[in-house]
Amino acid sequence: MAQAIADEGAVPRTGRYRWLIVAVLFAATTVNYIDRTMLGLLAPTLGDELGWSENDYGNIVTAFQAAYALGFLLMGWLIDRFGPKIGYGIAIAIWTIGHVAHGFASSVVSFMMARVILGVGEAGHFPAVVRASSEWFPQKERSYAIGWVNSATTIGVILTAPTIALFMRILGFDWRETFIVTGVFGVVLLLLWLWLYSNPRESGKVSAAELAWIEHDPPEKIERLGWGAVVTKREAWAYALGKFLTDPVWFLMLFWLPKYFSTTYDVDLKVVLLPMVVMYLLSDAGSILGGWVSSKLIQTGHSVNFARKATMLGAGCCVLPLLFVSGLDNMWLAVLLIGIALAGHQAFSSTILSIPPDMFPKRAVGSVVGLGGFAGGIGGMIMAKSTGLVLDATGGNYTIIFAACTVVYFLAVLAIHLLTPRLAPVAIESEAAAA
Repeated sequence: MAQAIADEGAVPRTGRYRWLIVAVLFAATTVNYIDRTMLGLLAPTLGDELGWSENDYGNIVTAFQAAYALGFLLMGWLIDRFGPKIGYGIAIAIWTIGHVAHGFASSVVSFMMARVILGVGEAGHFPAVVRASSEWFPQKERSYAIGWVNSATTIGVILTAPTIALFMRILGFDWRETFIVTGVFGVVLLLLWLWLYSNPRESGKVSAAELAWIEHDPPEKIERLGWGAVVTKREAWAYALGKFLTDPVWFLMLFWLPKYFSTTYDVDLKVVLLPMVVMYLLSDAGSILGGWVSSKLIQTGHSVNFARKATMLGAGCCVLPLLFVSGLDNMWLAVLLIGIALAGHQAFSSTILSIPPDMFPKRAVGSVVGLGGFAGGIGGMIMAKSTGLVLDATGGNYTIIFAACTVVYFLAVLAIHLLTPRLAPVAIESEAAAA
C-alpha cells in the first residue's frame, strides 16, 4: 500500500489524525506568542509603576533576544536527543515557569531573569514543530502543515491584547496576577501535548492507510546524525544563512511597526488595532498559501528542489511592495502593502522551515532548526541595532530599511542554492553517524 500511495501525486483519502497534531501545535504557537508579547503591551504600565528608563526596558528585551538565540542551540539538541514528546514538554514547562516568574519580578534584573527563562524555553518551539512535522507528514504535504502552524504566530500576537483586557479589565486582576494566572495556558498545553503526542506507529490512533501515507517517503539511510557532524554540513549552514538573512525582517516588523505608524500616521497600534489585525491576517494567509504552493508543486510532479526554491523566490517577490511604502500619505494603502510583504515573509518562512527534513534525518532536524534559529536571532539583534542607527542618521526615514528588507530574500535563496544546489539528502559517512 505504501508504494501505491507513493506513486500518486495527490494526497490520497486517508485518516486525518495527523491534522490533530497540527491543531495542537497551532494552539501551542498561539500560547507561545501570547506569553512572549504580554510584556511588550504591559511595558508602559510596568514602566510607570517600577520607574523603568528606556535603557532598562532595552536591557530586558535584549536579555530575551540573547537567551532565545542561544536557547535554540540547546533546545534543538534536546529535542533530537529525547524526541519531540519529552523535549518539547521540557520546553513548554521552562517557558511557562519563565512567564509566571514575571508576576513575581520587581527589579530590572529579576525581569531580565524571567525573560531569559522564557527565551530559553520558547526557543524549543520551532525545532519541535519541524521535528514533529517530519514524523507525522510526508515530504509532499509537510510544508502545508508547517504553514498552518506558522500562521498561529500572528494569531497569538492579535489575541494578546484581548487576553490582557479579559484578565485585567473584566476579571479585575492586576498585572502580577495576570502573568501568574495566564500561566494556566502553558500548564494545559503541557498536559495536552503529553497526552496526545506520540510517534505515529505508537499512537494507536492512525489508520493503516494514513500510516502508509505518512511513511511512504523513501527510508532514511541513517537514523541519527550527531551535533558535531551537523555543524560540518554545508546543508545546515545553507539553512542557517537563510534564517540569518530573513528572520530579522520579522523581528523588525514585530518591534518597529507600532513606532512606524505612530510617527508616520499618528496612530497608536496598541489602541487602534484594526490596521495591525489586517496586516497580520494577510501574513497568516501568506503562511498557509506558501506552504500549500510548495506541497502542491511536489504533488504535481516537480522536484523538491524546484518546489522549495520557486516558492521562496515567489515569496521574496511579494516583499517588494515595501519599496513603495515610505512617503505614502494613505495609511490604508501602507497597511495593504506592508500586509502583502508580511504575507511574503511568512510564505518564505513556512517553506524554509520545511527544508531541514528534506536534507537531514529526522533525529537531526531539531539540531539543524536550532542552528538556524540561533543564526536568525543573531541577525535580529544586528537588525535592531542597525535600524536604530539608520533612523537616527536619517531623521526617522525608513526608506533604506525597507529597501534592505526586500533584498535579503533573494540573497537567501541564492545562498541556499549555492550551498545546496539540489536540496538532496546529506551525504553521510559511516564514522559521522555516531550519536
